[in-house]
Amino acid sequence: MSAPFLAGVVAGYGVAMPVGAIGVLIAGLSARTSLRVGAAAGMGAATADGIYALVAVLGGAALAGTVAPIATPMRWAAAVVLFGLAGHTAWAALRRGRATDERAERPATAAKAYSGILGLTLLNPATVVYFAALVMGRGGAGGGVWFVVGAFLASASWQLLIAGSGALAGRLLTGERARLITSLVSSGVIAVLAVTLL
Repeated sequence: MSAPFLAGVVAGYGVAMPVGAIGVLIAGLSARTSLRVGAAAGMGAATADGIYALVAVLGGAALAGTVAPIATPMRWAAAVVLFGLAGHTAWAALRRGRATDERAERPATAAKAYSGILGLTLLNPATVVYFAALVMGRGGAGGGVWFVVGAFLASASWQLLIAGSGALAGRLLTGERARLITSLVSSGVIAVLAVTLL
């Protein structure tokens, strides 16, 4: 158990630690809303990593070959979603700055954050290829359920750290102007990350 679990932990941190668009989204969501919403978003990303680790263990090499032909359209779809999120983030920040009626804003819920980030993270076919390569690199002995559990827990712990950092930054940046600036910067970073997918 311990060797496959530790291999899963290392794999989970390996896939989760590079801060990309998902990490920026989680941190920004936590800063703008609450730790609860950001943590739910982080768990959505961790769930996707766990699903892809499971897929890799169950037959990742075959699936990696199946996903390869549609990897480019999936990257394009992810880029479109990220551009949409960037635009929505900027628009919401500008509208919030002008709005006087707080009822005009629909607050993000934990369920929406979880499902949205889960769906967006699942659009990244490179994750299943990464896990499949690790499983196949070990001679196909990916460690089964313990590898998957280790990968999920590692990813979850990292995503929760990002959510906590975002929530802390949100507490430090409580002024309306600071929130507007951080939302617009977050939107810009998300847009740049979308461009890198193209």
